[in-house]
Amino acid sequence: MDKIKIAVIGVGNCASSLIQGIYYYKNKTPGDAIGLMHWDIGGYKPSDIEVVAAFDIDKRKVGKDVSEAIFSKPNCTTIFYSDIPKMGVKVHMGKILDSVAPHMRKYPEDRTFVVSDEKESDVIQVLRDSGAEIALNYLPVGSEEAARYYANACLEAGVAFINCMPVFIASDKEFARRFEEKNLPIVGDDVKSQIGATITHRTLAKLFTDRGVKLDRTYQLNTGGNTDFLNMLARERLKSKKISKTEAVQSVLDRPLPEENIHIGPSDYVPWQKDNKICFLRMEGRIFGDIPINLELRLSVEDSPNSGGVTIDAIRCCKLALDRGVGGPLTSISAYTMKHPPIQYPDEEARVMVKEFIQGKRDR
Repeated sequence: MDKIKIAVIGVGNCASSLIQGIYYYKNKTPGDAIGLMHWDIGGYKPSDIEVVAAFDIDKRKVGKDVSEAIFSKPNCTTIFYSDIPKMGVKVHMGKILDSVAPHMRKYPEDRTFVVSDEKESDVIQVLRDSGAEIALNYLPVGSEEAARYYANACLEAGVAFINCMPVFIASDKEFARRFEEKNLPIVGDDVKSQIGATITHRTLAKLFTDRGVKLDRTYQLNTGGNTDFLNMLARERLKSKKISKTEAVQSVLDRPLPEENIHIGPSDYVPWQKDNKICFLRMEGRIFGDIPINLELRLSVEDSPNSGGVTIDAIRCCKLALDRGVGGPLTSISAYTMKHPPIQYPDEEARVMVKEFIQGKRDR
């Protein structure tokens, strides 16, 4: 099979985990490839993914080979595969725009972004010259202007787009129309983790509904110590994130909860947690006879690897769409891997849809 050529926008913890995974699974077999939802998608294995371009704004990453940049500060995710060969792909200086929250400049350098003074690259030209087929958007939460800039650059360069962060692009009708007109696939928005806070909350909310339990109120509080959680201390950057996570849970209920009875969102930044994310979840409802039931759950997981296997599937499905000449939003893989897809489906239904898409039984 040909390599799947990708560009990475934001060489942070998620990019580090993804790229480590591409090499980690290279010499695995289906029987020992733990942590993947699909070993083979249309003939493509995880190791068929190749990074051909990368963008970041941190001076400790810009100009470095991607193989080195993924382990540079402020990245703090677990290193599970360190033997990454030189790729011959340098990290280009990206567009800053609104991707750095002002408050982050007040924190120690090893925990925050240190903006490079390199000249911003011609993103469209870099994408064209690299031969990238698909771009992954890993920008920080709240980078509304920057995310739209890169989506527009991909449209101009003829590159498919996977939006892993909570700015509404795949689920925006105008962007969806433009990607369809260009015959470019788009997947989004806001990646779900493999077993993370939102997918767990969705599953339990659906269980309550399916078993006839009236869910009265619920909250999800998350803490972590990576740059994502530090960035999200600026609450004004969280509007899209909160909508994305809340709608992911509300969509599986027969009747959405009143706003005052559902709270889903980041809670606090705890530096020593690093890339470990802890979720505190509480659900209150009523069973037979209006008898109260309360559920409390604590989930602890390394945040960035938790999205790696999901993203690897999104990349390969996006490549299948390119091979088949399908453009516009890919509703099946978006519903399965993203919190705020163009169309919400129950997870078990989305899983079947993805299987049918891989088999060629559905267009998107």
